Formats: sequence, C-alpha cells, structure tokens
Amino acid sequence: MSGQTEQEGVQQAEVKAAGAAGGVKRLLTGDRPTGQLHLGHLVGSIQNRVKLQAEYDTYILIADLHMLTTKRSPADIQEIGDNVRSILLDYLAAGLDPNHCKIYLQSAIPEVYELNTLLQNFVTVNRLSRLPALKEMAKNANLDEESIPYGLLGYPVLQAADILLPKAHIVPVGPDNLAQVEITREIARRFNQTYGEVFVEPTPLLGVERALVGTDGKGKMSKSAGNSILLSDDRKALEKKIRKMYTDPNRVHADVPGTVEGNPVFEYHRIFNPDQAEVDALAARYEAGTVGDGEVKDRLLTAMITFMEPLWERRAHYAAQPDLLDDVLWEGTLAMQRLATQTMREVRKALGLGKTMDKLRKRMEKRARKPA
Repeated sequence: MSGQTEQEGVQQAEVKAAGAAGGVKRLLTGDRPTGQLHLGHLVGSIQNRVKLQAEYDTYILIADLHMLTTKRSPADIQEIGDNVRSILLDYLAAGLDPNHCKIYLQSAIPEVYELNTLLQNFVTVNRLSRLPALKEMAKNANLDEESIPYGLLGYPVLQAADILLPKAHIVPVGPDNLAQVEITREIARRFNQTYGEVFVEPTPLLGVERALVGTDGKGKMSKSAGNSILLSDDRKALEKKIRKMYTDPNRVHADVPGTVEGNPVFEYHRIFNPDQAEVDALAARYEAGTVGDGEVKDRLLTAMITFMEPLWERRAHYAAQPDLLDDVLWEGTLAMQRLATQTMREVRKALGLGKTMDKLRKRMEKRARKPA
C-alpha cells in the first residue's frame, strides 16, 4: 500500500494521543447502500477501518437515509434491503469484525430524525450553500441548481446528527469531506456554548489511501462507469476484468517502450502486489519495451488473486450463515439505539424541551388520583 504523508502521520499520532489521554475513543464512519462495494471503497476507506476497529469503539452506519437525498424513487427504496445485505457481506469479507465494531442501520434509529430536526436550527442556509462538495454531489445526481432538494442541501446536518448522537470522537474522512465534518464541529460548538456541554466535538482523521483509478484508466473506480472490480467478484470475474484493463494506447507491440505513469495496470501493481521489487523490474522492462502487456497483467492477476483469497474465504464463511448476518446488524443497531436514547435524553434536558408536557402530565396524574 502507498505510504502516508508526514501530515497524515502527525494527525494520526495526535488522534491516538487524545485517545490515550481520555480512554477509548469512539469512531464513526459508514457508507450509503447504493449498491455493491468495489476495490475503490476498499483501498479508499474500508482497509483503514479494519486497521482502526480494534483501537477505537467503532460504529459503522449503513446510511440509507442519506441515500434518499439523490436516490429516492420507489424502485431505489425497494432495493435498500438487498443492498444492505450486500454491503454488510462486503464489510465482513473485507475484514471488519463484529467483535471489534458495531454495524447498524441508520433509518432504524428514531433519534436520528429528531436530532436532525433540532440541529437544522444551528446552521445557516448560506453556510450550507458554501460547502464545496454540494455542487459535485448535485452534478453526480444529475441535478441543476434549481432542482437541488433540501435534503441534499441539508446533507451535512443529517451527517452531524449521525456523528453527534453516539458522541463520536473520531471521523475518518477523505480530503473532500473535511468541510462537512467542520460543519458538524461548528454545530456542536454552537449548541454547547448555548445550552451547556452535551456533544463531543469530533476530530476528522484523514485516510492514507488515494482514490483508486478505474480499470479503464478514466477517473475514479465507479460501478456506474463500468470500470470497477467488485468485492463480490469471483476469480473468473476478476480475471476477465484484469485481462481487459486499459494500458498504454500508444503501445501496439511488446517491443515498443511503454508508459508506466498513469497506466492503471501499474497503479494496481503498486497497491496490490506486495513484491515491489518485481513491480520495479516490470516497470523498467515495460519502459524499455522488453515485456508485453500480457505478462504484466498475468503478474497482476497472480498478485490480485493472492490479495482477494482471504476476502473470498470470509465471504463464503458469512454467506453460509444468514442468521449470523442478521445477528450482526441487529446487535449493532441495538447498541447504537442505546447510545442514541441516552444522548437525546441529554439534548432534551439541555434545551428544556418537554417541560411543558411534564408539568401537564403531573397535573393530569394528580387529577386522576383525586376521588370522583
């Protein structure tokens, strides 16, 4: 795997130091259940979660409410059940361990809806409109400025509810999502300054992996672009996709010097082939025109099979035990529910909400006790 930058290393050290000072810290992260996960998800975020899951009290949400901001047709909603099952199996195959993390369903936590409603009052429309990722998210959903729903504009507020409900200390993110976590931090500060300390102000933790290029060499790996290798792909599907990978279009014969930079086959070698001496030798031969694309892909396929075998084994293990999948999601959701219930109790008390109804209830109970 590619190495982390000095800045990222310092940041991780600071996060761990904070954890050591205050006991085990809670970590929250997750994905929208829009379909099967691929290697881009694995190297972009999931591998980092696997490394961190035993260091923190780790919660991973399957964010089906967030999916509704861009995919909300009856057909999209109908697919949520299957997608949740698929993403759960992908998580477990990738190495997330139910003994070290809790995986839960966002829509099953009623307090998410309640806190989202309350937090909307702690951020302005102007602040949300300045979010750099908003236009990109709208573009990806084929929405023009006039068609952006409030849910998409308010996406960071719902995200804040996700983070603040379990009082997460750590939120692993990519550089593109730092601004969204900053909105969560601002909301937490504003609430705490006004009503007293309730929320933890989360610390973003930058991932160490870059985006994985698609097999066609045209931008990031994406299932919709047809350039992805799915975590659920078997050996036959993997081989087919490796054989079809884009290389150097100007190289028509094996004896023609080729370009390694920007060549996705070599990008994958750098990430998935642990024998970097072999990779360096292949790159040198490729640039000299003494090795063909076929051999380079053969070596990559061998490395990829070795990389994927543990995932295939874990997938087979969990796929054969559907009740165990149910238990993982059920227990994870119950664990999150307990945290959410406690946090919302504190939020309502801090805000003073419910006092009117409490007083009315006491008066009604007192009246009920009086003899007729």
